[in-house]
Amino acid sequence: MTQKIEGSLPAAATLRTGTVAGKISSAGADRSGPASAIEASDSLRLTGEATGLQTLQKELSSAPAIDQGRVQAVRDALQNGSYQINPDAIASRMIDLDQQLGG
Repeated sequence: MTQKIEGSLPAAATLRTGTVAGKISSAGADRSGPASAIEASDSLRLTGEATGLQTLQKELSSAPAIDQGRVQAVRDALQNGSYQINPDAIASRMIDLDQQLGG
């Protein structure tokens, strides 16, 4: 199978000149002034779910990473011997995590 290579481009593939705000910029144009702004025609509208996610993200970013009250309660329970370990609950949570991870 062979194809003929021609020296000219088809009409649809001709070089296009760039335009900014309807004006054609040429190579020798004076560009010392400020560039004209391009009018934005796109708009963005957030759904209720997206707005809720943004609110949640702001709340989580301001919350502390560690609950110091909970840490202190566990420390106190460990020191005074009242901390109870529930092996069944630990095993159940480990199995749940394994299933969530696809194991």
